[in-house]
Amino acid sequence: MNQGSHTVGVFDSGVGGLSVLRALLAEMPRAHFVYLADGAHAPYGERSAEQVAERAHRITRRLRDSFGIDALVVACNTATALAIEGLREQHLGWPIVGVEPALKPAAALTHTGHVGVIGTRGTVESARVARLRDRLQSEALTPLHFSLQACDGLADAIERDDQPAIQALSQRYIGALLSQTSTLAPMDTLVLGCTHYPFASEILQALCGPNVTMVETGAPVARRTRQVLEALPRLETRPVVAPGVTLLSTGDPEPLARAARRWLGLDVAGQHLAC
Repeated sequence: MNQGSHTVGVFDSGVGGLSVLRALLAEMPRAHFVYLADGAHAPYGERSAEQVAERAHRITRRLRDSFGIDALVVACNTATALAIEGLREQHLGWPIVGVEPALKPAAALTHTGHVGVIGTRGTVESARVARLRDRLQSEALTPLHFSLQACDGLADAIERDDQPAIQALSQRYIGALLSQTSTLAPMDTLVLGCTHYPFASEILQALCGPNVTMVETGAPVARRTRQVLEALPRLETRPVVAPGVTLLSTGDPEPLARAARRWLGLDVAGQHLAC
C-alpha cells in the first residue's frame, strides 16, 4: 500500500483524539490526516445520545465531501459508543474505525480479576460497553469484575488544560474506584476509556500507584486503521497526497494547535471549520 496516497479523517469532541492521532502518525507516517475537533460542541460526554449522533453524522459527511478522506477514525469513545453503528449503516462499505474502552486487553492483563474503567458518562453507561463487559465476564475462566466510573468534567478539564481541576477530579474518581477494593480483589488494571485521559496519565498513575497497569486504545486503533487501508482496492489514478496533518476545529482552533504542539510536537496552524 502506498500510504502517502491515502487521506484519513479523524474526529473527536476536542483535543483528546490527539492521543489516537499520535499513534496513527507512528503507524502510518506517510499518510495525510485531517483532524477535526468539534470544539463548538464539546464535551460529548454529557450530551444526549441524539446530539452526539447528529454531530457525528454531520462531521462525517463534511469530511467526506470537503476533504475526500479514504477512511474515518472516530477518535472518541462517546461518539463510538453512541453513533458508530448508525454511521456504518449510512456509509455502507466505507471504512470507519472506532475506539472503545480497552476492556478485552485489560481482561487479558489483570492478575487479580479486578479492572477499573474510567470514561465519560456517555461511554460507561452505554449499551455497547455493557454488552462488551457482560460478554467478557461470561467468557472468563476465572472471576472477572469491571468497576465502571463516570468521570464528569475530567475530559473538559483536560481540554482546558486546567491542572488543578484535573488533579482534583482525578483524585475524586480514582478514589471512588479504589474504595471498591474493600469488597473485591485489589484493582490492578485501569482502562483509560476516554481519548483525553492519556494526557493525564502521570496524575492518574500516581494516584493509582505503581501496581496498577493503565491501558489505552491508541495503538490498536492505529493498527486497525492501517489494515483497513491496506485492504482498499488499488487505484492507479489515486492522487498522491503529501504526508502530514491538517488541524481543524469548529470552535477556536488555537487551543487545538497549542495541544498538538505540546503533546505531539506538531507545529501546524489550526483552522476554523464551520460544520
